[in-house]
Amino acid sequence: MNETRPIRVLIADDQELVRAGFAMVIDSQDDMEVVGQASSGDEAVALSLRLKPDTVLMDVRMPGTDGIQATKLIVDAEDSSEDEGIRTRVIILTTFDLDEYVMNGIDAGASGFLLKDTEPEILLSSIRTVYQGNAIIAPSATKRLIEKMVEGKLETARVPANNASTDGNIASGANTGNTDTGSTSGNGHNNAATGHNTICSAANAQPSANTSAPAYRDPAVDTLTEREREVLTEIAHGLSNQEIADKLRISLPTVKTHVAHILQKTYSRDRVQAVVFAYDNQLVQPGE
Repeated sequence: MNETRPIRVLIADDQELVRAGFAMVIDSQDDMEVVGQASSGDEAVALSLRLKPDTVLMDVRMPGTDGIQATKLIVDAEDSSEDEGIRTRVIILTTFDLDEYVMNGIDAGASGFLLKDTEPEILLSSIRTVYQGNAIIAPSATKRLIEKMVEGKLETARVPANNASTDGNIASGANTGNTDTGSTSGNGHNNAATGHNTICSAANAQPSANTSAPAYRDPAVDTLTEREREVLTEIAHGLSNQEIADKLRISLPTVKTHVAHILQKTYSRDRVQAVVFAYDNQLVQPGE
């Protein structure tokens, strides 16, 4: 991959004013350029296949083919392509913070989910994060997603195989300790980085209410320091690295170091799996 060329971005939204706003922010960056704009899902798919952008900012609600289906068509086309060069990745952008959009978008193969009211600097950082092969999910959406998994409301939840960051502030965890080893973690979640990885419901790891057997506790829990447990708990609550630093009154670099150690010690490929680990081992409880 040529690191010197700008990140090529395609914007898909049915509102011209929204497209213009995003384009102005993106084109203000030396390392990014808007290569196309689409006002519908069908146009987004066509332009994506023709222009081969690095990233597509995809609105959900558009006339004709909606953003979710357009994302699936783009990702499926990428998966079936024999071209091993540029891989187009999709970030879902929507006004509506709805679980249905999050789950459907992730299942369609999107590399991220952000709200349209996301601050410009976070949007730009997210584009760079996705371009590097990672993934981002808004913290509030991730917390609800994991809680549903724990409560057994979802049997499985599909997430991108690349490093899914739950840090709405530049995926700080993913940048400070890539533990993508392609192995199976100690908490039983498959870390293989091929295709779209399925994280099994954390509820499956919980003991039945009708059994007297003690709940399984991963030995990795005992390797975490007290401060690392505090940081992991706050990650599970959906806080970004900066928010954790502010709450615990420690520096941002210190938080990043703790996150890297947590991922390594829990054999978690990314922050999402670290959150599942925390719930699996009762470090946090649904609804906290």
